[in-house]
Amino acid sequence: MTPHSLAFYLDVVTTGTVLGVGPSDSPGRVAKALGPDFAEDTFGDRSMCLGYGFVEFFWDRACADGPWSGHHFTLQVHRLAYRNHGDVHAALRARYGRFTPRLRFEKLRRLLARLGVPLLEIPEIPDAGPYFRTFWQPDSRVAITVIGTYGEHYTPDNLRVGDVYSVHGPLAAKEVEWRMAQAGQQGRAASGDGHCQGHDS
Repeated sequence: MTPHSLAFYLDVVTTGTVLGVGPSDSPGRVAKALGPDFAEDTFGDRSMCLGYGFVEFFWDRACADGPWSGHHFTLQVHRLAYRNHGDVHAALRARYGRFTPRLRFEKLRRLLARLGVPLLEIPEIPDAGPYFRTFWQPDSRVAITVIGTYGEHYTPDNLRVGDVYSVHGPLAAKEVEWRMAQAGQQGRAASGDGHCQGHDS
């Protein structure tokens, strides 16, 4: 086993699943894999979250009596820095062992590269940059959010630049394309503003 439960993060990033269940699985399927000990939150009649410590699964549905449709999962890695025992669910601890309070992105990226699993850095949404950076695995569609620079009231004091903040899946290819297009438009606009100075209309 990879030391310090890095194996867990490698499994999630390469497969897009947590203990074999992914964002498209039903609440019952997730509970069967991770166990019945979870925190349940509902947001009105149409959204629900099951929390297994720092692992969260989300669903929504079209109407109050309709079937649940998987939306995404998030690993709230930043919570581990508080060293609360309950943040690592028993099912994860039994499978992977001890979890370290901080996860260094470069170590994770090196191990993924050895497995032939590439990560693509994608543009941030405006509210997140420059404090966060996002790296995307195209096959599993898993995104890794990393502390890019310290920002008071923006980034946790107990994390350092280069620490993983969260892991999220799936991040759709269309969302990635949209971010890249937005970044390209902003770049062209900035370049165009400079180019047009001094020219008559």
